[in-house]
Amino acid sequence: MPRWVARGGVVLFGLALLYPLSGLLVHVGPWRWDAEVANPTLASIRVSLLWTGAAMLIVLLVGTPIAIYVARAAARERLWWQSILILSILLPPLALGILLSMAFGPSGWIGHWLNQAGVRLSNSTAAFVVTQVYVSIGYYILGAIAAFGSIPAMLEKQAALLGQPPWRVFWRVSFPLARLGLAVAFSVAWVRALGEFGAVMVTAYYPSGMPVQLWVNLQSFGLPAVMPLLVVFLVTALPLPWAVHLMSQRPPHA
Repeated sequence: MPRWVARGGVVLFGLALLYPLSGLLVHVGPWRWDAEVANPTLASIRVSLLWTGAAMLIVLLVGTPIAIYVARAAARERLWWQSILILSILLPPLALGILLSMAFGPSGWIGHWLNQAGVRLSNSTAAFVVTQVYVSIGYYILGAIAAFGSIPAMLEKQAALLGQPPWRVFWRVSFPLARLGLAVAFSVAWVRALGEFGAVMVTAYYPSGMPVQLWVNLQSFGLPAVMPLLVVFLVTALPLPWAVHLMSQRPPHA
């Protein structure tokens, strides 16, 4: 097959893949931005950016050491852990939201104690963060396992034999070699958390994040009220992982 034919096919595929973005140019009438729309919309932007950031910090702090452990575990043990992570990813979002509501509700084992302690994991900031951690951490850990698993274990062992403490081995050897895979894993987890609708709709309808508020605006006021938040949603969801991905590909000395 001539190269120009293959390139043309790939270009057509790329255009088809990006075609949905042309919906931003469709005329839906004057965009609505009065107080009835603007106030809850701005509140949803603050909720999503602040508390998704908190969820992603938890994902990084918890998920990274777990990924390192699983990547260095024996093959059979690694397979078991990966099967658990895949199961968490395969749970349908709406089902996950219902299960979280029941498990962390007053009738659940942990929910009973949390309720007695005054911690409410339903329609609260804590519920929002916990739900986002659950929907995204599996994606991050699986990607991070692949990233760390691609590093020859001998390099880390040699660094340790030279007297380097574990934290320095990680920053000097493991992280630089795994940074591209970690960036991809983080990007997927970020977009997955920020864009989650089904599970968050069940566990944290209030405070509303951007996906839930998009639905509310659409149902209450139609597309003209959706477009301003949709633009903000895309701008916040896409550039961060895109920038992280590009930065991860820079040479270590750059």
